[in-house]
Amino acid sequence: MKAAVLTIGTELLIGQVVDTNSSWLGQELNALGIEILEKRSISDSREMIMSSIDELADKVSFIFITGGLGPTKDDITKKTIADLLGIGMEFHQETFDKIEDYFKRRNIPMKEAHRLQCYMPIGAVMLANNMGTAPGMWLEYKDSIIVSMPGVPSEMKYIFNHDLKKKLQEDKAVSEIFHRTIHTAGTGETIIAETIADIESNLPKGISLAYLPGIAQVRVRVSGNSEDNEHAKKVVMDIAGQIEERISKFVFGYDGETLPMAIMKLLKERNEKVTLAESCTGGYVSNLMVSTPGISTVYDGAVTAYSYDLKEKLLGVKKKTLQEKGAVSEEVVTEMVLGGIKATGSDYCIAISGIAGPGGGTPDKPVGTVWVAYGNEKNIITKKLQLTKNREMNIKYSAAYALNAFRRLLVAQK
Repeated sequence: MKAAVLTIGTELLIGQVVDTNSSWLGQELNALGIEILEKRSISDSREMIMSSIDELADKVSFIFITGGLGPTKDDITKKTIADLLGIGMEFHQETFDKIEDYFKRRNIPMKEAHRLQCYMPIGAVMLANNMGTAPGMWLEYKDSIIVSMPGVPSEMKYIFNHDLKKKLQEDKAVSEIFHRTIHTAGTGETIIAETIADIESNLPKGISLAYLPGIAQVRVRVSGNSEDNEHAKKVVMDIAGQIEERISKFVFGYDGETLPMAIMKLLKERNEKVTLAESCTGGYVSNLMVSTPGISTVYDGAVTAYSYDLKEKLLGVKKKTLQEKGAVSEEVVTEMVLGGIKATGSDYCIAISGIAGPGGGTPDKPVGTVWVAYGNEKNIITKKLQLTKNREMNIKYSAAYALNAFRRLLVAQK
């Protein structure tokens, strides 16, 4: 079964908003066995909306649309679709009652624009949206189904998960694709591919393998599809198990798991905690940590000390060390680890100090020089990284390296 994703909004084209909807929908639809042939982002233009839907309807069975369902004048998707289908608009009382109740409970006055928002294409099947005021719509055009949803990601996801997914499974009898994604860090895509080459060459029918490289990480995804979903799941898990056995020292998690999640699990088992002492990463590693639900059980917090002065005051780094060795040095990150542990009482600390760029480098310490240290008061491990001239890449790589190195230390101590 083939589909297209159409995201509507001029803000997407000029870079004011990043289109995360099409990426998320692609993953969810693929898991249902729906093949995405095309993704498009277009402006809030009646002509563009009409021509895109009309063209895509000749190619695919489903067109999933996000954007343009709000109460403002630039939200023209509903009326444009109705005009394309040659149908009128009708007032949808249920939507009006819901919006009215929503506003009344929050003591917000109803505007005429909200009443006009309740006009829907005649014959459209409504898809419930309990995260906002605009419902989704299910309409038929040519031999295709048009599914129109709000552009707000949280609303789109609610509609998909609570109404649309079930309808897709019932109306079109889609067969699910089962995925198992193995997350690795500490080696490259080529090494992994060479290590599991024989497994990849002998995959059973209906099973596929993909490599998804990222910054200091590689995901290996095994996918399976058959008329018997349970059989496909069993085969996928078996293949994933074989792969994990080959590359076990690099594996830190599966599917939606992250490095902070892996660290949290290991520290919970030991009833221990970690803190961070960041300089060049400026709190980026801490952001990765606190984005993990439940991390407070193992994470005390972070000290972000960018200047020499704060490294001395907050982390106890010796002035002499800073003057003689410089902030980007093995000696300073070692003292940052000790200072972080002393400041928070944590069992471990991870410290990072470097020259992220694009300026600030010297002949002996060029841009991309980063020192990482991690451990406890008795055992501190240090590592010098020589990275790129790209500031963002250096920050992200340093963070990923530091977290994975610390994870491997915990694993080695088990």
